[in-house]
Amino acid sequence: MKDQRSAVEPAAAAVAVPEAVTALDGPGAAQPARQGGRRAALAPVALVVAGGLSVQFGSAVAALLMPRAGALGVVTLRLAVAAVVLLAVCRPKLRGHSRADWGTVAAFGVAMGAMNMLFYQALDRIPLGAAVTLEVLGPLALSVVASRRLINFVWAGLALGGVFLLGGGGFDRLDPLGAAFALGAGAMWATYIIFSARTGRRFPQADGLALAMTVAAVLSLPLGILESGAKLAVPSTVAMGAAVALMSSVLPYTLELMALRRLPAPTFAVLMSLEPAIAATAGFLILDQALTATDALAIALVIGASMGAVRSQVTGARGRKPDLA
Repeated sequence: MKDQRSAVEPAAAAVAVPEAVTALDGPGAAQPARQGGRRAALAPVALVVAGGLSVQFGSAVAALLMPRAGALGVVTLRLAVAAVVLLAVCRPKLRGHSRADWGTVAAFGVAMGAMNMLFYQALDRIPLGAAVTLEVLGPLALSVVASRRLINFVWAGLALGGVFLLGGGGFDRLDPLGAAFALGAGAMWATYIIFSARTGRRFPQADGLALAMTVAAVLSLPLGILESGAKLAVPSTVAMGAAVALMSSVLPYTLELMALRRLPAPTFAVLMSLEPAIAATAGFLILDQALTATDALAIALVIGASMGAVRSQVTGARGRKPDLA
């Protein structure tokens, strides 16, 4: 769950071709230059994949921490540490912002906090791969509704088929409350995307993210203390919480900010669609959460639907003629 997931917003669908890619288009370019250009073009992709791996393996570490600190305690540790790091790095200015600016960043922080709390409640009850698969339906639904293209409703139907398989025809194999929390996290993710984009337009660089993270941390703090109390002060718990914050927030934010300087937003969104598969891998390797063939097929359907929705959205944007009036 990351700020740069706002890249799936329809407004970001305009394709900005990276300089590294356009450099390959010139006729007569030398072979070494072409090879260097290909490496430069693949570099941001590698950064995004690395960020996804960091997020999902961080979530797996968070699942290991939950027996010690509880789901809400883990959320509090993650958000608090991430807020401290981002405030120290960004040092956002508090003056010169309008009431609307503060309202936007506050809504962004509330969405961020709610998304994290709901997701970790889901993670406490259902496997990581299933939780991320259900959560990703939020951005997918936002993309389908915003695009209003018939083909995207086909992709939505494909995703629903995957969810039906994942739930065993009625979520008999999944904890119903855990599935509900994951779907709620997806709804908050869609809200998060909207306010992330609005915050980015109102605040320079990552200042808005640092302030929103602080709002989310403040909101989660009383709930984390109420659930976990003195457990949050145990040094080993704090250390693991800091690791979760770095793996799931600070490191992926940094990698993705670097990648988006050279990577088209639609390509970024397609790569984000791979997160359920990464999550399932992390769950298998760290949490011993094996997938059945049906689970794997369900996750593949949701990934395919997400990729298809992004691709059709980009195709539609390219096909529309600019308004010259």
